Amino acid sequence: MRVRPLLGTTAGAALLLLAGATAAPATASAAAPYETVTVDAVGRITADGTVTLSGTYRCRSAVGPVFVSSSVSQGVSTTRYGIGGTRAVCDGVKHRWVNTGRPTPGVLAPGAAHVEATLMELRTFSGLPLPSFHAVHGRDISLTRR
Repeated sequence: MRVRPLLGTTAGAALLLLAGATAAPATASAAAPYETVTVDAVGRITADGTVTLSGTYRCRSAVGPVFVSSSVSQGVSTTRYGIGGTRAVCDGVKHRWVNTGRPTPGVLAPGAAHVEATLMELRTFSGLPLPSFHAVHGRDISLTRR
């Protein structure tokens, strides 16, 4: 067995792992309490299926653009529906976010739902925009008819 190709492959893999480690997203626990996102207990749904979700966020600083995204699911379904996105300001102050979207008509209804909100920054690594997560929060809510 030749050792040189094996060493080259091992060195290449190590470099990729090191590059990935520097691009790893920030964890919410490492950044707390300045990196937070919350979800309000009540969301709204209109007769045409438009959903409005809201909450708060706080982030201290960012290099790239930051967004608050949200998704919702209902019942035992593992399908999550993206509900809009809001541009975030990372200045260390608590801000409100509100996202509105309309998934496929008829897939969501008033009642219990689960929402996940994510505070995510797009950072450039080697010329590519990659996500860096500041905070994530999931919560059971009630979707009410507006």
